[in-house]
Amino acid sequence: MRIGLLTEGGYPYVSGDARLWCDRLVRGLGQHEFDIYALSRSERQEDEGWIELPSHVGRVRTAPLWTAGDDGVVHGRRARRRFTECYGELVTALCAGGAGGAQQSSPDSSGESGEVCASEADRFSSALYGLAELARDEGGLVGALRSERAVRALECACRAPGAMRAAREARVPDLLAVAAHLEHALRPLSLDWYEDDGLGSADLCHAASGGAAALPGLLARHFFGVPLLVTEYGVRLRTHYLASGAGPTAEAAPSVRALLAAFHGRLAAEVYRRAARVTPGNAHARRWQERCGAGRDKLRTVYPGMDASPFAEVGEAPECADPDTLVWVGRIEPAKDLVSLLHAFAEVRKEEPKTSLRIVGAAVGAEGEAYLGHCKALAAQLFPDEAEGPHTVGDNPVSFEEIGGPEAPTVAEAYASGAVTVLSSVVEGFPISLVEAMFCGRATVSTDVGAVVEVIGGTGLVVPPRNPRALAEACVTLLRDPERRARLGAAARARALELFTVEQNIAAFHGIYLEIVSHSPVNRVALDRTGEPLPFAVPAEAHLPGRWTGPVARVAARGGPGWAAGPPVRETAPVRAASSVVARVTAEGAR
Repeated sequence: MRIGLLTEGGYPYVSGDARLWCDRLVRGLGQHEFDIYALSRSERQEDEGWIELPSHVGRVRTAPLWTAGDDGVVHGRRARRRFTECYGELVTALCAGGAGGAQQSSPDSSGESGEVCASEADRFSSALYGLAELARDEGGLVGALRSERAVRALECACRAPGAMRAAREARVPDLLAVAAHLEHALRPLSLDWYEDDGLGSADLCHAASGGAAALPGLLARHFFGVPLLVTEYGVRLRTHYLASGAGPTAEAAPSVRALLAAFHGRLAAEVYRRAARVTPGNAHARRWQERCGAGRDKLRTVYPGMDASPFAEVGEAPECADPDTLVWVGRIEPAKDLVSLLHAFAEVRKEEPKTSLRIVGAAVGAEGEAYLGHCKALAAQLFPDEAEGPHTVGDNPVSFEEIGGPEAPTVAEAYASGAVTVLSSVVEGFPISLVEAMFCGRATVSTDVGAVVEVIGGTGLVVPPRNPRALAEACVTLLRDPERRARLGAAARARALELFTVEQNIAAFHGIYLEIVSHSPVNRVALDRTGEPLPFAVPAEAHLPGRWTGPVARVAARGGPGWAAGPPVRETAPVRAASSVVARVTAEGAR
């Protein structure tokens, strides 16, 4: 089958989100043809180029999400009226209040309030698809979304009776900020991907995240009936909420934050409502998706697939680590709460004076560098250099290292150097470093955040976050019990190999692809080079369109049968070979 893979700020670019798992997925499903539709986030990302793509990637179409030049489209009177109506309906749905997907799916969403939420959701979706149809008819909406007409429509919606209080309090600068954000978020509507030879030729659209990446999939479903699969290893709506509290929008006016939250909530709810399947990466993400409107019958948890081979040698070898060493591995940033880890280690040293702590990782960005400097200063204050005698050089029991150094050439060797791996985060999605430690057969002590408990599953110790005393007690418990460390490490490795490998990830998505296609009628016919219908050119799991799949109104192409309506798809080499084999077998049977 042909998969339209939709990404934002990641694959196939060298840097960005979801790059690794998308690359592993595409390479692991070589029996399918992939078309990549990628939205880039920055000019720098585009300049870095793409990774090497496998041969079964048919084409790559990209568009910059970070900029949009004037499309030069001049709308006539009728088009301007259509835009004003659709855009006005969309922003009215945002100003109505209760736009978060959580409120739409809450147990209290019944009776009159539930009907209001459903009505506003329908208004939002109708307006969104109306804008998409206008963009497709007129050639783009960039100029219209930046126009004074858009700002006036937003102002009217904010001042209308029934608008939420935060919207009514919006001032002119706030309206301009919201309009600019909506223009940025709706840029995918103006792309030229929505044609018969574009997303319309896909058997399935797979969005690698929610938000902007899923928006082209929504339009492909709307225009062509292509089913949509959405995968979220980090829920985009949750990311927006976190960023609004501690990001670039944190200093924005309350009205701006409320309207943007309403837009992202409405969009997330629409994505979950229209998607054929939604695949969260863990139970934590699944709970968010359910709260934001995703139906339980659509959800299929698929854990991220990780390559276990770099850790095989360490995991299968007998434990030869220093029994008095704790190891922390990861990206150094405030969310990892290394301050609590250092205070916990001070408590550990009181019980086990010979213990050392290795912090292996690099800081990212100015904030990370500042945090690393703070942690080094704290370590120097808590643990003055110690010397065994008056004539020896003192040494600090806490070391800060980076992967690739003499003490930790590889990630696997970093985990192998310690008896216990520690995770002290206060915010965590899917804990990749924890899974790597499990691949290495290491006992772990972790804080109860994100998907940690789900990943550990009883093969490690879990303590509350921001609790140095509990973290220290758990570390001391494992340092003093080597047999328990060995049992937990072996169980952790077995669990990781069963649930978190690339192989299980690929197998899960392959099954989901077939499941979705089996419920989606094929709306086109494939022709060979002579113009004749080509058998077996669509997935065998797909229903053949006909009376048994429900009434389908089509106009036959060139006077042909109804099932031949729609643009023809020319044969590919694998399909041509399969057809020749079928013809040969048929001829032999006739003889």
